[in-house]
Amino acid sequence: MDKVSLIFTEDYQKYNFGKNHPLRPLRLKLTYSLIEKLNLLEHERLETMEPRIASQEEIERVHSPKYVDIVKKLSINPEDRSMQPYSYGLGPGDDGPGDNPIFEGMYDASALVCGASITAANNVWNNKEFKIAFNPAGGLHHAMKEKASGFCIFNDIGVAIAYLKELDKNIRIAYIDIDCHHGDGVQWLFYDDPNVLTISYHQDGRSLFPGTGSVNEIGEGEGKGFSINFPLIPGTNNKPFLNLFRKTVPKILETYAPDILITQLGVDTYFNDPLTQMGFSLSIYRDIAQTLKTSAREFCQNKWLAIGGGGYLMTVVPRAWTIFLANMLDVELKNELPDEWIKEVKQYVPNEDTPYLLWDRGDKVEVQYLSHPELALKIIEYTKSLIEISNEKYLPNLVKA
Repeated sequence: MDKVSLIFTEDYQKYNFGKNHPLRPLRLKLTYSLIEKLNLLEHERLETMEPRIASQEEIERVHSPKYVDIVKKLSINPEDRSMQPYSYGLGPGDDGPGDNPIFEGMYDASALVCGASITAANNVWNNKEFKIAFNPAGGLHHAMKEKASGFCIFNDIGVAIAYLKELDKNIRIAYIDIDCHHGDGVQWLFYDDPNVLTISYHQDGRSLFPGTGSVNEIGEGEGKGFSINFPLIPGTNNKPFLNLFRKTVPKILETYAPDILITQLGVDTYFNDPLTQMGFSLSIYRDIAQTLKTSAREFCQNKWLAIGGGGYLMTVVPRAWTIFLANMLDVELKNELPDEWIKEVKQYVPNEDTPYLLWDRGDKVEVQYLSHPELALKIIEYTKSLIEISNEKYLPNLVKA
């Protein structure tokens, strides 16, 4: 019986930029609570595991020793200004409070997230019991070699990929990123590596941080052709996206034939997310999960390493990730929420609309579409053009390999 491993610890709460920051660790607390209250923790195929902390050597496979040292020093003394932290993306910059405020203990908190993704990777690659592992605390895909970026201090995905490459230097890894923001950090870390195929579906960088991820970013050197980007028009909703996703993911993975699939499961594509402008409803994550699971089974040696990501509504992220986990376990959940969890949400998130269903059907999004038929048509035609680009440009590049 294939098992699913959930990597979780209360210590995830320590990766905390402060109560007014969009990336709140409360999302993880409420995710675990919902998983528990829906009895998924008791499922015979689920094994919950504590992560370990990544070693400095493991982190320095993707980050420069100088940068790691600076994070360490600031972690001990957040007031230390002897090394101009803002030039490393940390703390307040010239234009305001900054995305990555310095906090005491941030080195250990970041190393723990990296260690959790390593633990998950090791389970899928080395433990014959597990075909799937999920680290909801990870997905810090913006961190660069020498710089924090976009709420990400260390790039746990890059660290996990480097760990797998250390275990097997010939491993072929496919990485799919569905976060609303382009998976730039992972792309640039492996931009010249043909053994790491990065695929990102994201809101067009002309309208959203980090401003990258155009169809022309395809890799360089030996890695040319092994970076794939699908920039999306703001407001893209379930139907056109699913058409694009289902017509590109399986074909790309079948052509590349990876040894393992790694996915970043950011859910800030939700139509009401405060930081983005996409048009997904919660029901789409059931379909995305199914496509990923089937593709991992058929084209990726049945090995799937799932990692969290963005999402800035505390009532949405837990439901979306619970939907993903239920799919990994082949559990059909009812579209309802436990009363105790609803009470918890009212207590912790009084500023958000209280949800009563596990997934919504996107009625608000459909109404918006009906009232803007020209935009709807534009999105449909544009996503069709991305399918053509994939078939005519991206796939031939992979075949040459």
